[in-house]
Amino acid sequence: MSSEVKSAGARADAPEVHPVDEILPPGRMLVASLQHVASMYAGAVSVPLVVAVAAKMSPGDTAVLMGGSLLMAGIATLLQTLGIGTFIGSRLPFVNGVSFAGVGVMLTIISTQGGVGAGMPVVFGAIIVSSLFGFLVSSYFSRLVRFFPPVVTGSVITLIGVSLIPVAYDWIVDDSASGTPEPRNIGLAGATVLVMLLLQRFTRGFLKQISMLVAMIIGTLLAIPMGLADFSDLDGADLVGIPSPLHFGAPQFNLPAIISMCVVMLVILTESTADMIALGKIVGKDVDERTIAAGLRADSLGSALSPLFNAFHASAFAQNIGLVVISKVRSRFVVALSGAILVLIGLSPAAAALISAVPMPVLAAVSLFLFGSIAVSGIQTLLQADLHRGDNALIVVVTLGAGLAPALSDGFYDAFPAWAQIVLGSGISTGCLLAVALNLVFNHLGTKDGSPAADPEPVVTH
Repeated sequence: MSSEVKSAGARADAPEVHPVDEILPPGRMLVASLQHVASMYAGAVSVPLVVAVAAKMSPGDTAVLMGGSLLMAGIATLLQTLGIGTFIGSRLPFVNGVSFAGVGVMLTIISTQGGVGAGMPVVFGAIIVSSLFGFLVSSYFSRLVRFFPPVVTGSVITLIGVSLIPVAYDWIVDDSASGTPEPRNIGLAGATVLVMLLLQRFTRGFLKQISMLVAMIIGTLLAIPMGLADFSDLDGADLVGIPSPLHFGAPQFNLPAIISMCVVMLVILTESTADMIALGKIVGKDVDERTIAAGLRADSLGSALSPLFNAFHASAFAQNIGLVVISKVRSRFVVALSGAILVLIGLSPAAAALISAVPMPVLAAVSLFLFGSIAVSGIQTLLQADLHRGDNALIVVVTLGAGLAPALSDGFYDAFPAWAQIVLGSGISTGCLLAVALNLVFNHLGTKDGSPAADPEPVVTH
C-alpha cells in the first residue's frame, strides 16, 4: 500500500510533458504519421510534376524529381521536428515539402538556358546559394516576430486557409479527363466528405483522430467501381530505388538566377515565419525569435541539401497545420515519424506508387477540411485582436483582399515583370508583407518609442 502511494506521489511530482513533446504508443503514432503523409503527398509531388511537364522532361527524369522531392521532404521534416542541437529546428509538429514559390523562376531559368540539360544545373546551383543566404539571414529575419501581433497573425492564418481552398477544387477538375468538372469526380469528393463528417460525428477517441485517413481509404475503395482509382503504376515498380545524386549534372552558378532565387528564399522565409507562429498558437507553445530562427535554419539547410538529390526548396506545408487542428494530435514525434516514412517512400518507387493511387478527388475532399480548419484557427486568433479599432479592421480587409487575388483570379499578375510575379504571385507572401507593413504604419510609427499600440494578449486556441 505504501509503495503504491509512493509511486503515485512520484508520478505527481514528475514534470508535465507538453503535448508537443509527447511520445504516443507505437500503433497510434504510426497511424497518425501515415495520416500526415497521406494529406501532404499530392502537394509534395505537385511541384516536380509541374516543372517536369512544363519543361517536357522524360518519364525517367520526372520520376527522379519526384523521388528526390519525397526523400528531401522527409529529411527536412526530421531537421524541423527533431533538430540539431539548439541551433537548427523549431521542434514543432511541422511537415516540410517542396515549395511552390520558385516554380515560375525555375521554369524561366530552364527556358532561357535552352532546355532541361543546361537549365537544371543552373536551377540547382541557384537553389544552393539562395538557401545558404537564407541560412545566414535567419537570425535577423526572426527578429520580425514582434511585428506579428494577433491582428497580423490572425489575418495571415485566415488568408492561408482561404487561399488554399481553391487548390482543392482544382484537384477535382484537373483529375477529370475532359479538363472540366465531371459528375463522378464531384460525387466521389462529396462521398468522401460525407464519410469524414459521419466519422467526426459518430466516432470517439483514436478512431476520430484518424478519421481523415479512414475517409481516404474508404474514398479510394469507392473510386474503384467508378473507374477513378488507377493502380497501374504499381506494376513493375521497384521495391527499393536509390535516387541518383546530381542526376542532371553538377550545379552551375549563374548570377541572375541566383539573385532571383534569393528573392524566392525571402518569400519562403516569410511564409515559414507566418506558419510557425500559426502552429505555435494551435499547439499552445510559445514561438519566440530563437524558435523562429532555428526553424528557418532548418528550412534553409534542407533546401541547400535538396539539389544534391534532385529536389527543390523546402518549406512548411500549411495543410498539415490543418491536420493538427482536426486530429488534436500535437506531438512533434508523430510528424518526425512522418518524415522517416517520407524518406522510405523516396527510396521506394513501389511505396510512392501505392500512395499515388489515392484519387485526386479524395485528396481534394479531405483537403477542404484541412484548409478550412486553418481558416477557422485564423478567425479565432482575430477574435483576440481589437477589431473595433478601425485601423485593425482595415489591416484585415486589405490583407485578405490583396492576398486572395492570385487564388481567385488566375493570371492576375501575368503582365507584371517576372521579378514582381515572384512575390505577388504568392498571395500568402503578399498578404503577410502587407499585414506587417500596415501594422507598422498604424500601430508602431508615431507611437511612443515606436512601441506597439495596446492590443490584448493572444489567447491560445486548441
